[in-house]
Order: sequence, then C-alpha cells, then structure tokens
Amino acid sequence: MKEIICSKCNVPLESKKAKFGYLGLVFDAEVPRCPVCGQVYLSEKMVLEKIAKVETTVEDK
Repeated sequence: MKEIICSKCNVPLESKKAKFGYLGLVFDAEVPRCPVCGQVYLSEKMVLEKIAKVETTVEDK
C-alpha cells in the first residue's frame, strides 16, 4: 500500500483498529490511522464498497 501521511502531524499512518458506530451498533475495523492524533483515513473504495455494504446490512435488520 502507498504510504499515506497525516496532513496535521506529518507522520505516516499506521494500520490500527478503529471503532465505528452506526444506528447504535459499534464494530471494529483495521484502517490507516495517525499514531499521533488518531485521525483515520478511509479510502473512497473502502467507503463505497465495504462501509456501504455494512450500512445496508444494518439497515435491513
């Protein structure tokens, strides 16, 4: 994967777990995250493919 730099802290992002919440459900996912400020990076591909799929699954329940 191409190295992604945090625009605030100017350090490379690391792959770490982050908590996400949607409609009262909380789940973990491993995403690029800044080791200093904790900001996460979600690629357009991840948002369009994985997160949209999770939203649809949760909404169907």
